[in-house]
Amino acid sequence: MLFSVLCTLIAVHVLSEVPPAPPQNAHVDNWLLTWHPATEAGVVNYTVEYSGFLSDVWTEVPACVHIPLNSCNVISTKAEDKFSCVKLRVQAERRGLTSTPVKACSRNGDSCTPDFNLTAVPGFLIVNLRRDHILAREHAAYIKHRVYYGKEGEPRQYEDSVASLTIHKPQEGQRYCVEVQYMYEDTPIGLATCTRCEVIPKSSTDSKQSEIIVAVVFVVLLVVMPVLAYVLIFQRGIVKQWLRPPYHIPEDFFLEPFSKNHLPISSHTEEHCHVISSISREELSE
Repeated sequence: MLFSVLCTLIAVHVLSEVPPAPPQNAHVDNWLLTWHPATEAGVVNYTVEYSGFLSDVWTEVPACVHIPLNSCNVISTKAEDKFSCVKLRVQAERRGLTSTPVKACSRNGDSCTPDFNLTAVPGFLIVNLRRDHILAREHAAYIKHRVYYGKEGEPRQYEDSVASLTIHKPQEGQRYCVEVQYMYEDTPIGLATCTRCEVIPKSSTDSKQSEIIVAVVFVVLLVVMPVLAYVLIFQRGIVKQWLRPPYHIPEDFFLEPFSKNHLPISSHTEEHCHVISSISREELSE
């Protein structure tokens, strides 16, 4: 019994020394940072940090240190940077151990987060980006977009682009996800966008062929039906003649029309005839 209790205490102590799982889905909406806490036993607190424009130094947000909540207002960081282009991250804490920090994304674009939309067509995924934004006007050619993309659930690759970007030959029927962040030369600034995904539609070759067949049938019916109606109504005689069954005339019918073979055989008794010679008028007058 004592041994079981001791093992339990050791297990609890070992588990308590494992860092907590990191929070999930950290995102900013109107300067309110929200995240989903991981399911953990025991008390878990959270701390939010920010990093300014072109800075790699992370500083705690005063109102968001060791809080048990899963959200915090970070509007105070807006005054900490000239362009308000701060990056944010949150980490879980338990018994002095911290989780891996999770960077936050922005759901609604702002002056420091790109505004984009996706267009998915067979063979292409188009990331529509704006060139006319505040940072571009302030820093001209130094600002560009970094576009992270890939199949959902797989590692992302990225490309840098000043304007819209077309991703060629994505796999049809698969779901592709994209995030975009502003870059100053090779340094990311501001919050990246939250992930947006689109399914690449399949080529509609079969449906197009079906549409063509239906169109051809429709045209044929449109032409044939009036002609058929005209023939049935106004040319019935010709139609009857066409439908009359064929007949055959014997070849010798016209060669020997009065031959004995074609004369009818009378069933009456053969009559006796006399020859009448010519009679003159004088004989008649007598």
